[in-house]
Amino acid sequence: MIATIFALAGGIDLSNPYVLLICASIILVLSYFFNKLSEKTNIPSVLLLIITGILIKFGVEQAHYDMPNLMPYLEILGIVGLIMIVLEAALDLELNPEKYPLIGNSLLIAFLCLIATTFAVAYFLYAQLDLTFGIAFLYATPLTIMSSAIIIPSVTGLVLEKKEFMIYESAFSDILGILLFYFVISFLEEGGVKATSQFFISLIMTILVALIASIILIYLFKDLKSQTKLFLLTANLILLYSLGKLFHLSPLIIILVFGLALSNHGKFKNILNKYGIETSSIEKIEKEFHLITLETAFLVRTFFFVVFGMTIDIQNLLNLEVFLISLAVVSCIFIFRSVMLYFFARSNFYPEVYIAPRGLVTILLFFQIPEQFISSEVKPGIVLYVIIITSLVMTYYLIKDKMNRNQQTDKEDNTSEEIDAAEKDTSLKTV
Repeated sequence: MIATIFALAGGIDLSNPYVLLICASIILVLSYFFNKLSEKTNIPSVLLLIITGILIKFGVEQAHYDMPNLMPYLEILGIVGLIMIVLEAALDLELNPEKYPLIGNSLLIAFLCLIATTFAVAYFLYAQLDLTFGIAFLYATPLTIMSSAIIIPSVTGLVLEKKEFMIYESAFSDILGILLFYFVISFLEEGGVKATSQFFISLIMTILVALIASIILIYLFKDLKSQTKLFLLTANLILLYSLGKLFHLSPLIIILVFGLALSNHGKFKNILNKYGIETSSIEKIEKEFHLITLETAFLVRTFFFVVFGMTIDIQNLLNLEVFLISLAVVSCIFIFRSVMLYFFARSNFYPEVYIAPRGLVTILLFFQIPEQFISSEVKPGIVLYVIIITSLVMTYYLIKDKMNRNQQTDKEDNTSEEIDAAEKDTSLKTV
């Protein structure tokens, strides 16, 4: 952004590759500081990145440059970012019997919140806008998917159980939401019975492909000596994801299964050693790959949200109807989330009930709605408002939760000091 301002001030051609590299470098540096600011204040860094994109667009327009069509780049960044984020989440998840109830509970909540909220939002859009219920349901689905891209870096300050619950739930919400989105498209295009049968066949095939591909990839790469093996492995995962999408599978499951298999290979250590497969090399790959995934996710996420900010039409945000519809959608999200958590996961009620931001997946799916189903009634500004409002709600309650826990810690420390002082006083009187 700063580079753009200097370029404009000096009359420099923004198509110059060196200017573009300077701008990209400054954006990455800003993103790093945004992450640090987020850690201290709980303000989601993605909001700051979106604002950065909006400011860049404003600067470019003021200089009378033609803004290129950024949607193809946005989609590519979104796909790669989604792969990296789900992979990053899977590599952080440890499967053991003690966590099975937590995993099951988070899966249940993710499923119930997704279905209930999607029906509620769809009915509202159907009642308020000139849409059929099917089209309204299709538009509602992206709006009801939680963003693991925002949640995972934002919940680091929570206690361990609550943090793990949110990581599991957001990852499941991403996967289930994407499955539902493409199922709805198939349902609208081909009808109920055929779409349902194709969905379950695709799901079974995806799981089988995921298991086989994970075993083959880990086995082939564990002894590979090349210094570029980690990026080669990443390329293979992106290839599998893309092929899965072309064959109408659910490729995010492939990424999730691979990440879980790699991060939990120790559970199969005895079986692997029995067949002469050393696990020490797998452990090394896991550590190195985790670092590569983390760095790549940061890079892609940064440019995705900046580019998204550059595609936003500010006029949509000044529309009162768009704002009111967005408020209604957000109300549906939190009402149904509070009901589901209260009845099915009461121990994870606060502050989890307010942690439901929308982000990368919502944007990506919204712009993947087939052309024949696109309606001018649903403005892109609704997506931006929902992202902003849900992120701000999450930010407020994460800050509040952190302050409450700090106050509780201070009280416990003061109580401990008073007890120590009283014991010391008693011992002096005894002497």
